[in-house]
Amino acid sequence: MHDFGVDHGRLYIVMEYVPGQDLKSIIKDIKRFSIKEGLDLIIQICMGLGYAHRAGLVHCDVKPHNMIVTPEQRLKITDFGIARALSTINPHEHADIVWGSPQYFSPEQASGMAPSPASDVYSIGIIAYEMLTGQLPFISNDINELVRMHREQQPIPPHHLNPAIPEELGLIILKVLSKEPSARYRTADQLGRIFSSFAEQNAGKIQSQPVDPNLSNTTVILPKADNSKSNNRVSVTQPHRVNKPSQAQPSTQQELPNFDWGTIGLGLLTLLVAGGLIPFWLYVWFTVSSYFH
Repeated sequence: MHDFGVDHGRLYIVMEYVPGQDLKSIIKDIKRFSIKEGLDLIIQICMGLGYAHRAGLVHCDVKPHNMIVTPEQRLKITDFGIARALSTINPHEHADIVWGSPQYFSPEQASGMAPSPASDVYSIGIIAYEMLTGQLPFISNDINELVRMHREQQPIPPHHLNPAIPEELGLIILKVLSKEPSARYRTADQLGRIFSSFAEQNAGKIQSQPVDPNLSNTTVILPKADNSKSNNRVSVTQPHRVNKPSQAQPSTQQELPNFDWGTIGLGLLTLLVAGGLIPFWLYVWFTVSSYFH
């Protein structure tokens, strides 16, 4: 947001104008991305969300509808409307009403549990799966069925749906779609490095397929309302009541603590130095005491 103000009693904000088209519409138009072009955009998604994660934010609604691709193939992430600050998230929280997009949210979000950066990573995996295979891993018109699929059902390996996907890349995507957050990559930055490394090591094997040239001339951003209506499945961000599992599931969202090893090292060094001075001060004490006696 660049600026804000009041005009004739109405509040307004000034934001960047981004020419282009939302990623969901592009997926619908071209059906399936080439590996190279798909990875280029997926890595940009990871870079953008990685920045948010480093700033202490979880997007909580990662989906292609909230991503705009410019004519220069630069991807921008939008709609942080339900984002959560990590500092406000209780890892043991549980809600009956959850926000998110059922086709793209993580199993823990579907269960009403606390989100984490790994939740955004799962959603990136759904988008990557859809971009490279041409279909979502879990498809249903019923929200509760989608919730069940995210919690319990294993997706078809992406390289089985699109033989052009290298098996190694398919396994990376399947890891990202793990049901347990601890089994995924923990942040979008980490996932981005994995995808970038794969792209560099397999640059010669990845064949670029042309994208519909008409897409590069598109300069209209589709309104969000139109995006949601154009999809015959549930795709909009909305609150919904989730069915609790029959048995309470322990929370797996607590992240491992981020230790400041530099500070810890200095503390240990200080302790060692202070401990080493104890014999010296005892020697001084006894020497002075014996002198006065």
